[in-house]
Amino acid sequence: MAYKCFDVDLCEKVAHIRLKRPEAFNSIVPEFWTELPEIVHGFDAGGEARAIVISSTGKHFTAGMDLAVFGSDANGPEDRGERGRTRAELRRRILHLQDSFTCLDKARVPVLAAVQGGCIGGGVDLISACDMRYCSEDAFFCIQEINIGMTADVGTFPRLPHILPQGLVRELAYTGRRLYAQEARDSGLVNCVYESHEALIDGVVAKAAEIAARSPLAVWGSKEMLNYARDHTIADGLDYIATWQTGMFTPDDMVESFKAKKEGRDANYADLLPDRNKL
Repeated sequence: MAYKCFDVDLCEKVAHIRLKRPEAFNSIVPEFWTELPEIVHGFDAGGEARAIVISSTGKHFTAGMDLAVFGSDANGPEDRGERGRTRAELRRRILHLQDSFTCLDKARVPVLAAVQGGCIGGGVDLISACDMRYCSEDAFFCIQEINIGMTADVGTFPRLPHILPQGLVRELAYTGRRLYAQEARDSGLVNCVYESHEALIDGVVAKAAEIAARSPLAVWGSKEMLNYARDHTIADGLDYIATWQTGMFTPDDMVESFKAKKEGRDANYADLLPDRNKL
């Protein structure tokens, strides 16, 4: 299927989603909000992808929300009637935009972001919902919303404080300054800085392939536990993982792992079953 904002492929269990509007600095247009969750839900439901890479093209990862969106009905209803109903509809639409990134958090497989150039505004919301982030030396990150007189509302503030120190998040949020690649690495926003865009893509795809070689059920369980522990107490996390293991753990993948190691070959794990509720 052809998309306005993305090119998509699946190779050796790694799904690759590329922003493809470099002439517009990959700005986020209305179609973005429906295309991204459709693509992610498709890979998540199918069960064949074991990791997802989100990368981009051109000079910048994304310039954030396209200005045309702010002047269109896509970002909120015009005053067409009673104020309370109009505001309630706007809230519903903001929640819809949030869900477009929450799908990354809820996917059964890890999502890796590869950032070159500017990752601005909505781009920060996007990468905050990914499992891991990597960037090239020319990358920078900016909570741009404060610079245009609004509060970021699509995921940055609920997620970023779980990735970066509170003081740094607040500084970035209040000032709108740029966080450049090396500081992003030092503060833990990105796992690694690559010297070029090409090296970045090669490195992140290789990392995704490394994940894809592991048991997909064990990886899914690990992501589920990490997300649950992030959002709950330690006691809740311990209780949940006990319940998960009771229901989900079987020795098949472990037996295959030991057998493959003994025989000097790569392990061969079954894919996750398709999620027929999403297909």
